[in-house]
This record gives sequence, structure tokens and C-alpha cells, in this order.
Amino acid sequence: MQIYKVGGAVRDRLLGRAVEETDWVVVGATAEQLLAQGFRPVGADFPVFLHPGTGEEYALARTERKSGRGYGGFTFYASPDVSLEEDLIRRDLTVNAMAEDDQGRLIDPYGGQRDLAARILRHVSPAFAEDPLRVLRVARFAARYAPDGFSVAAETLELMRQLSESGELAALTPERSWKEISRALLEPRPDVFVQVLRDCGALQALLPEVDALFGVPQPAAYHPEIDTGVHVLGVLRQCAEHRQPLTVRWACLLHDVGKGLTPQAQWPRHIAHEQRGMPAIQAINQRSKAPKDCQELALLVGEFHSHGHRALELKATTLLELLQRFDVYRRPQRFEEFIAACEMDARGRSGLEHRDYPQAGYLRGAMQAVRAVAVQPLLERGFKGPELGEALKKERLQALKTYKAHNAP
Repeated sequence: MQIYKVGGAVRDRLLGRAVEETDWVVVGATAEQLLAQGFRPVGADFPVFLHPGTGEEYALARTERKSGRGYGGFTFYASPDVSLEEDLIRRDLTVNAMAEDDQGRLIDPYGGQRDLAARILRHVSPAFAEDPLRVLRVARFAARYAPDGFSVAAETLELMRQLSESGELAALTPERSWKEISRALLEPRPDVFVQVLRDCGALQALLPEVDALFGVPQPAAYHPEIDTGVHVLGVLRQCAEHRQPLTVRWACLLHDVGKGLTPQAQWPRHIAHEQRGMPAIQAINQRSKAPKDCQELALLVGEFHSHGHRALELKATTLLELLQRFDVYRRPQRFEEFIAACEMDARGRSGLEHRDYPQAGYLRGAMQAVRAVAVQPLLERGFKGPELGEALKKERLQALKTYKAHNAP
């Protein structure tokens, strides 16, 4: 039995990056031998086990063969006679197909170290094209390592294009796709993830509503970058630079999908694109099975981001309706995330990345003003039931009017 450290732990050590998790491959052993040593099996489909002490994953060396559609359409062969090289060749990228023995010696049969030095993400073998999930994985790695100068090899991008055109992406489950998309959006360059998907045709297959934004013009006075798709990429980059959470990044990805539905005769204006985009955002949410908090914020940002930009101009009644819609009394954090999404939208414009966004402080102050209105004095005055609700609304409206008088330009 021989045990090797493999994959990301080897790659990131060679890059000088922190190693977050370590995976191992066991050559020359059987499942029974590992079980006898106290290893615990993970699931029934893969010969993967958890170490009894560290909890790290140990997999028996295996080969695989395509047997059906999608990510799960493979049969595996795990046996003591499977070599390390046979196990490594089934992996996605050369930089992920390296191993280290117990002496720290590098085993690199497919040129991973060479591609690390060249900053290239390259497939290991033609079998890459058998697994549609690899399209998303490679785009995610591109988003992670773009700050280090990495790009996808042209021949790998071509295989990704073939996968996208084959219809295989449709065989991915929403849950598996979402896991990759959500992880990619949290990488240092989520805009690169979207761009790589677009370059290989996968964005059109997975998120056609976002893909449709590229080539759609906007007024240059507000959007110097003009192209709506380019704007969305800029917004995602701002999200990463400002370390926004997944909810904000998902909302920013979808906030302008209504502009892709504007009749061309109306370009570059996009009147009522917020309302036009709501069914599309709803459809994407349901199709992707995004978590509830991501879905809710995406819908709210899609509908109200223009309100955010015009915050200082809004009437007190409109401002109150906005705050009520977000339920700032019970869920102030969701409104904070809305403000963040609006600010990222404002900064995601060519040459305006460092602009001030006074709307953010103004909206926070408005929220504080209505949240400061106390219920107890109204109860003491005898209000109850529907009358209490109306009285509370009037008090909050008055608080906003006072706030506006002291803070609006």
C-alpha cells in the first residue's frame, strides 16, 4: 500500500498559497484493508474514505469510463492494480494531476508543474470532454487564479465549447450547478468566471438571460462602458474587491436582466427594465435552486435598484414604502445588502469605480429614522389593532419627513 497527497494541496503548495484541505490517493490497497484500519466510507458510489483521526479524504486509486449523460454518468474501477498515473490521468487539469509521496517528492506525469509556471489551465486528456461539470470547474479555477495571471488554454476552451454545444450541460442537476456557481461567485474574480463561460458558450446554455445582456447598449452618460454585459462584469468585480457576500453577488449578477428584454427600437434607453426583468429573475432563481436569501435579495434588487440610485430624490412616502417592502424593522441586514448591491452597481461602470455613493449613508439614516419610532407611546395613547398600524405608519412618515428636511440636498 502506498499513499500519495494529490490535487489541490500539491498545486497550492507549489504556488505558495495556503492549503485549505488535503486529499490522498491510496495505491495497492482494497476497501477492506482501509475499513480494517478504521477508515469510514463516504457514500456508496465512490471508493472514498475518511481517515479515523484527521477526517481527511482518502480515495482508492481508480479509473473511470463514461456510461451515461451528465456528471454522474460514469462507472468506476478501483483495484490494487490501478497505478497512480492511471488515477491522475482521469483528473480535469494538469495542475490538479500532480502528487507527492511520503518523502515530499513530486510525481508529475502530465506536465502540471510546467503549466503552473506558464500560468495555464490545461486539460489532462481528451476524457475531459466526458464530464460537463468540468466546464464550470475550469471557469471557477480561472476566477480563482486570474489574479496570479492564469488563463484557460485555447485547446481546453475548445473542449469546453464542444461540451456546451453537445447539450450535456442540461444533464447537470441544479444542485450541482449551483454549488459550482456559488463557489465561483465568491472567488477573487467572479467576472472572469462569467467571461470564460461566455467564451465557451456555456453562459448561453446555463444563464441565457445574462448572456443576452452582452451587446445591449446603455446610455453612455450613465454607463461609459455602454455594453450591459460588460457592466455586469464590472459590478461583479466591484463585489469581489469590496468582499461582498454571496447574496449581494448573486443579486448583482441578475440585477439588469430586464435590459436584455428591451425592444431594440428603444435602445439605448431601458424604461421600466426593473419590472420587465422580474419574471426573468424569478425563473433563474427557480431554475438554479438558489438559497432563499439569495432569491429574495435578487428579486428586491432587481425591482428597486433604481430607487436606491435616486434615494435622495425620493418623496418621504416612496421612501417609506421602500423601507416597508424590505421589512427593515425585522430584517435590517437585508436592507444593508440592498444598499451594498446598489453601490456595487454604481461603481461597476468604466472610470467610475471610485466614485462616492452618498445614497448609501442617506438610506442607512432613513432606516434608522423609522426604526427609532417607538410603539409604546402609541399604545399608551390607546391605539390598538388596525388603528395602531396606521398611527405607527404616520409617525414613521413624519420621522422621514424630518430626516429629509435635515439631510436631503
